[in-house]
Amino acid sequence: MAEQGQYPEYWEADVVLRDGGTGHLRPVSPADAEALQAFHMRQSQSSIYLRFFTYKAKLTGRELKRFTHVDYRNRVAFVLTIGPEIVGIGRYDRLDDPTEAEVAFNISDEHQGRGIGSILLEHLAAAARENGISRFSAEVLPENRKMLSVFADAGYEVRRAFDDGVIALDFDIDPTEKSRAVMESREHRAEARSVAGLLAPSSIAVIGASREWGTVGYQLMEHIVEGGFTGSVYAVNPEAFELAGMVSYGKISEVPEPVQLAVIAVPHEQVLDVAQECAAAGVKHLLVVSAGFDDGEAGLARQRSLVRHARAHGMRVLGPASLGLINTRPDVSLNASMAPALPRRGGLGLFSQSAAIGVLLYAAAQRRQLGLSSKISAGNRADVSGNDAMQYWEDDADTQVVGLYLESVGNPRKFSRIARRLATTKPVIVAKSDVTGLQLPPGHAVRLTQAPKGALDAMLRQSGVIRVDTNEQLMDVAQIACSQPLPRGKGLAVLSNSVALGRVLADAAGALDLESVHLRTDLELGQGMSVALPLLRDAVAKALADEAVHSAVVTLLPSPGLTNDHIAECLLGCAAEAGKPVIGVFTGIMDPAQSAEGILAVRERAEPEDALPTGLPCFSSPGAAVSALAAVVRYTEWAGREHGHFTDPAGVDSDAAHAFIDAQMAQVENTELLHLGPEKAAELLGFYGIRLLPSLPFSTEDEAVDAADRLGWPVVLKTMDEHLRHRLDLGGVRLNISSPESLRSNISEMRAALEPYGRFELEVQSMAPSGQGCVLRGIEDPLLGPVISFGIAGDAVNLLDDWAHGIPPLTDVDVADLVRAPRASRRLFGYQGLPAVDVAALEDIISRLALLKDEHPEIALLDINPVLVSVQGVTVLSADIRLGNPQQRTDSARRAMRD
Repeated sequence: MAEQGQYPEYWEADVVLRDGGTGHLRPVSPADAEALQAFHMRQSQSSIYLRFFTYKAKLTGRELKRFTHVDYRNRVAFVLTIGPEIVGIGRYDRLDDPTEAEVAFNISDEHQGRGIGSILLEHLAAAARENGISRFSAEVLPENRKMLSVFADAGYEVRRAFDDGVIALDFDIDPTEKSRAVMESREHRAEARSVAGLLAPSSIAVIGASREWGTVGYQLMEHIVEGGFTGSVYAVNPEAFELAGMVSYGKISEVPEPVQLAVIAVPHEQVLDVAQECAAAGVKHLLVVSAGFDDGEAGLARQRSLVRHARAHGMRVLGPASLGLINTRPDVSLNASMAPALPRRGGLGLFSQSAAIGVLLYAAAQRRQLGLSSKISAGNRADVSGNDAMQYWEDDADTQVVGLYLESVGNPRKFSRIARRLATTKPVIVAKSDVTGLQLPPGHAVRLTQAPKGALDAMLRQSGVIRVDTNEQLMDVAQIACSQPLPRGKGLAVLSNSVALGRVLADAAGALDLESVHLRTDLELGQGMSVALPLLRDAVAKALADEAVHSAVVTLLPSPGLTNDHIAECLLGCAAEAGKPVIGVFTGIMDPAQSAEGILAVRERAEPEDALPTGLPCFSSPGAAVSALAAVVRYTEWAGREHGHFTDPAGVDSDAAHAFIDAQMAQVENTELLHLGPEKAAELLGFYGIRLLPSLPFSTEDEAVDAADRLGWPVVLKTMDEHLRHRLDLGGVRLNISSPESLRSNISEMRAALEPYGRFELEVQSMAPSGQGCVLRGIEDPLLGPVISFGIAGDAVNLLDDWAHGIPPLTDVDVADLVRAPRASRRLFGYQGLPAVDVAALEDIISRLALLKDEHPEIALLDINPVLVSVQGVTVLSADIRLGNPQQRTDSARRAMRD
């Protein structure tokens, strides 16, 4: 929460506007008086009247002071600036009812229709909620239809009343499912348009273009021109009069038409000056190929200055150290990259970060004849990121499959949200190493994760993406997903001209959860092409005609007189006729003239919606083929299943929990953690309908008996040591004590048994029904935000690290998957004669815990150990909760670009 009267710098944000441009949003300050007066005087008489219900040519000194001097608590105002100019202002003033505030906006006439009012409303609502305000009201003239639509379209339940010629509005500002959906939809459109401007500019200027062969500037200019770019191209170099047969301009400001995309290839120390010149010239986007920003903090500081200046002046930045942009759409034909030629047009959208990885992906795609729709290399991803690229590809009809290689993840919560939505309609393949999120490549400035191992991978699985380890695996999966119809199930036909090869492949398929329902290993292909190809076609067609077969893998050893190209044409025809994917595996190929990997029998797609196969995906390794196919099958199963809904458990009092946590946070200083005692932990859990089984500590045997009388017999005796309190085998727990005499003797025996480990406090607790012990844990991670972990108590988690992880918010399907993910979870469903436990009750507890952790980032650690799941119901025996000052989460209920 902002301190009253103290400027809340953390409220500042760069934002993407509706048309893809950018601006800087920040709280107003007294220094804005002159700029605010200039803003007011640029407004039309009509706009001034609609805002103030009267006309005033200038604001008085008293009005300027009132509008720019705020306390950031009861009176808050935001301005949105582009360059030095204010283009919009929104404010609220708290009313007599401390939970309500009046809100008002004024948007520049020149910038109407860019979504500025909606952005200001989102940020005002977030600040108001932070300051304890839950409702906004406003008075709007009936003819101010644009402002009425801002409120009506925000997703809130707006109440209207007409009185004395004015429309009075009021609405609750707590985020709702509808308001979140509206915000995400607006964010999606704005970010997609910003990337569309990068990939399809009407004009390009190459700054640093050179006539010296081999230089970056020379190659970029050559590739843009030779690639057939359909827009205008300009060379900018103060030391040349002519480049690539065209006039060279000394400065970007001398170019005779507005430039949409500036490609910057100058020494890194000149990049910021060039960006400032581009801003003054009205350039919309920057592609920064220049490297040299990876020299530690100094380089990061220069990079931040570049991005901050660009965003403040309405420009987005791709790079620095970007390999460039490619768009194969015929009406664009853009190759603003270091790739020597525009690749074949196809359905794969590729995103990479570092230039080296970009080269690997481009080369692999070319080698395999994988057609691209577009390719984006973000370099140091200082601004434009994989999230932006996915926003664009979601709407791009030319892109059927998305592939991303991630070396760092800046906003994984947003990534998960976008990828989950995109993956419902298009396969999303993500390659990342095991250290992604744990260490940063040079020049990348994002947070690192401290979450348990596997949490980031769990987020990817939860999002429905196809997770791979290497760029080659990414291409393996992509060549199937791009060229063939997606399989509708696990049923597999394996055909071969080798018994051993066919059986090996079928075994590999079974290990990957594919079902080999048709196996034929007696293909006779040695009689020559005219006989062998019809036999092969008939065998494959017959296998695909089986309704239990959803895909086919044909793995062949070389046969005399048959070329791979002819076989590929045959198999492609079978796939097209059956509408099922077919994969070719050519092993033992020694002739370098024979292609054995990539897309063979390439067929150009006539239209983006053309569903026919565009080629045969081929492999030289049976294992790689089956592994890639299994990944695609898992994806289609995910895409075809019900993804559930976000649950709203009964009996939750979020407001009371917020008030309770706010009161406790007064005791937290800096990075310290506040440990909640059992009573306060039970109180907090109670706000979310989670009941903690009572326990009472004691010092003497008489106190123990009194405690047991209050709790009710039988009871459990426990040590309060965190390591021994669950260890029945080490004497830390004694069960089912039913009388005072038994309790006294057990106390003496326990103290004697624990004496080798030290002296510990003891407690008694009500006896719970017997059941399976489970562990639930929640943490606040600086990168991922809330992380929920689940495991079966005991050696499964302590020795084998058998955890499952989820990233809230969780749907009911996510929770069900979480419970079933640990290998030891079989114990919950009836194991070795034991009855199945109440899994539904366990899922309910997890849903409540996920909601608690999602709504309260102040909960640094929540450890429930154990949860006893019995045949009917669950019992929470112990909870350890620690509060701390959280970082701002990487995804929130207001639109903001992240550093």
